[in-house]
Amino acid sequence: MDVSEITKFKPANLPRMTTQEEDPEDDDSFESQALKRKLARKRAQEIAAKAEMEREMLERQAKMAKKDGLSESEREKIEEMLEQSEEATLDETGVKKIILQFEKRTLKNQESRIKFPDQPEKFMESEMELHDALQEMHNLATVPDFYPIIVDLNCVPSILGILCHDNSDISVATLDLLQELTDVDTMNESEEGAESLIQALIDNQIFSLMIACIEKLDETVKEEADGVHNGLAIVENIIEFRPAVAKEVADAGFMTWLIKKLKVKVPFDANKLYSSEILSILLQNEPSNREMFGELEAIDSMLQQLAYYKRYDPNQQEEFEFMENLFNCLCSLLLEKDNRDRFLQGEGLQLMNLMLREKKKSRSGALRVLDHALSGNDGVQNCVKFIEILGLRTIF
Repeated sequence: MDVSEITKFKPANLPRMTTQEEDPEDDDSFESQALKRKLARKRAQEIAAKAEMEREMLERQAKMAKKDGLSESEREKIEEMLEQSEEATLDETGVKKIILQFEKRTLKNQESRIKFPDQPEKFMESEMELHDALQEMHNLATVPDFYPIIVDLNCVPSILGILCHDNSDISVATLDLLQELTDVDTMNESEEGAESLIQALIDNQIFSLMIACIEKLDETVKEEADGVHNGLAIVENIIEFRPAVAKEVADAGFMTWLIKKLKVKVPFDANKLYSSEILSILLQNEPSNREMFGELEAIDSMLQQLAYYKRYDPNQQEEFEFMENLFNCLCSLLLEKDNRDRFLQGEGLQLMNLMLREKKKSRSGALRVLDHALSGNDGVQNCVKFIEILGLRTIF
């Protein structure tokens, strides 16, 4: 091998690198959001694999250099590059260094804001440094085995403490960090590390703090809408890893927020679709959540959302998924007797009957809902009413 090629070689730095192919540009579709999460999961593996390959390459080059009789300066240069490559692999010391830097910049920003509350120019620099520290913290997602260190150094309260930061950019960056740290694929690489992190997040009231954070974000701003999307992804990640927390998520205020989110008449978007998915997850296997939903008098709101699809088909595949999620939610709700009574009083049977007559894409969902509403002893009153409104004629 040519000596000049060896001396010119430079290892890549550790910080995450993105390319045009990896970056979904400015597309805010649901597929794009899902792609971003997949890319974040792949990034951890790429960084570790790339660093290891570069280290092995430099070791081979160092061995060849000894055989080729290089000058002292050339040999020192190769050894220096080898040391840099070894440093690129994040170890326990590197993790602690990143966490310490984050803690320092968090404290500095807090002190600057307290000292100069009405002079943004005085704390702007510390705000930028804090944002950079948050980006550096993303590297911790590449080493889930070291998650217990995050917990032991009491870093979790510091991360959650800036969720409701006055600067929305910091809040959004924090949500992005938490989404990547709690990514299911990443946590599955180290169950022990993931368990310690999830428990620490729950102990420090992550769900209540996230609701406070999400409620103050403006979803008409793309970056803040992405923050809301990441917040929903965090909820999904934690529930998938520990399903038992579904009740705690609802009690923290997410149930009320989701009902409001779906009720507001705004153009259909990725966050509305994701909200319907999270609501479906919360209702699916937790009876207390289904009871809470009914007690909040939200079944009428659900029926109003579905009423639009009585005469109109969804305009796109994502909207069709949204409609199906609402039907799934309604089916889950009807597993509770009190909700069947509310469904009857809200004229849900009449709506489902009309959907069957219109023969739109909502027809299959309406049939599923009727199956849940009419089955068993708890469905007797609904059966009587369905016959009264000539529902059998519609079906047969």
